[in-house]
Amino acid sequence: MIRILALVICIAAPASAQVLDGDGFDAYVSGKTLTFAQPDGTPFGVEAYGPDRSVTWSAAPGLCQTGRWFDRDGLICFTYDTDPLPKCWTVTRTERGLRAQSTTGTVLFEATEAQVPLVCPGPDLLS
Repeated sequence: MIRILALVICIAAPASAQVLDGDGFDAYVSGKTLTFAQPDGTPFGVEAYGPDRSVTWSAAPGLCQTGRWFDRDGLICFTYDTDPLPKCWTVTRTERGLRAQSTTGTVLFEATEAQVPLVCPGPDLLS
């Protein structure tokens, strides 16, 4: 019975999936702009990863939030200028890209690496 259970666990867990720590996440995302989608393929947003763990998030064209990311207790956490409360995720690198699950249960998948930069209006354009 134990052998059968071990076999089922091995089959259910993809061998190539790897939970990323801060260094692994930084190495994967640094300098990239990634598009994320919900499990059903619905677009969720785009995030650009800059130097020194800076980020720019956009859930809709022209609506951008800047912030930073950091690692804490095995999670990758984000704070934004408009929302300083950390949003933390378990980030796993899979054969198909990143899989992120928030501490609130939301699951996102890396859909693509964006080929164009985010377009964000300057602060003077919002007033």
